[in-house]
Amino acid sequence: MASSKYKRVLLKMGGEALAGPNGFGIDPLRAAEVAQIVKDVYDLGIQVALVIGGGNLWRGAAGIGLGMERATADHMGMIATVMNALALQDALERAGIATRVQTAIEMRSIAEPYIRLRATRHLEKGRVVIFGGGTGNPYFTTDSAGALRAMEIGADVLVKATKVDAIYDKDPIENPDAKRYDRISYIEFLNSRLRVMDSTAVSLCMDNDLPIVVLNFWQEDSVKKLMLGESIGTTICNPE
Repeated sequence: MASSKYKRVLLKMGGEALAGPNGFGIDPLRAAEVAQIVKDVYDLGIQVALVIGGGNLWRGAAGIGLGMERATADHMGMIATVMNALALQDALERAGIATRVQTAIEMRSIAEPYIRLRATRHLEKGRVVIFGGGTGNPYFTTDSAGALRAMEIGADVLVKATKVDAIYDKDPIENPDAKRYDRISYIEFLNSRLRVMDSTAVSLCMDNDLPIVVLNFWQEDSVKKLMLGESIGTTICNPE
């Protein structure tokens, strides 16, 4: 078996990763595709944790735009992430991978409450852990939840799964002259106000020197190749 560059990773993906062709809801076939990509990484002997968003089920901005309280909208989003986590758990279990869902908001009949030491113990025993419910607090995105959980479990890297192959200074579809970054410092990312990832999440990773890799999750073997040391996507890190 090829040697991996990383021992423990946290993969952060948007809820749209589970959506059907219309970009909404949960498509079991799509969940199976995601599970296979995760399995390819897991089979390298890497400990894998996941954080998934809820945008395929609920967009808080829509409710807020109609006068909904921000905290209420965010709590609904947290519940949506748990639904996605359960769907992904089912797909992973059917692929033969023991999986645990832990939630920041207690739902003991369907998932474990988030306990850091229990999560790391699951990882050490070869189980994939999916963190649902965001941080458990409104006003924080699932990007921030991913950065926080990655720090807490001692992940070697935070992988942000997107539909774009790297970070650009502007939309590469609308701007053919867009500049592609192979590496970018945390400070440059924040100063450039790039929108690929929440600034709170990037600041947290900067303070704790945790590298972030942004890549196209659907590009063939992109995550696996990254794990094996290939240069994939854009790395956000401190300058060398």
